[in-house]
Amino acid sequence: MSATTIIFIIAAFSLGLVVIMQRNNIPPKLRRGLAIASIAFIAFAFFLIVYSLATMGS
Repeated sequence: MSATTIIFIIAAFSLGLVVIMQRNNIPPKLRRGLAIASIAFIAFAFFLIVYSLATMGS
């Protein structure tokens, strides 16, 4: 797993954590977009984790 992948995974989960913890302070119009973006980033981060585990032996 490369350093850029690890940084992306950490950043995606951090964004999700910040959106969850600060959901009351985010304006309603921005809240839905941030939630959708963070779900997409976290899903892609999970895909990268699974892909790196699947290709670890080869």
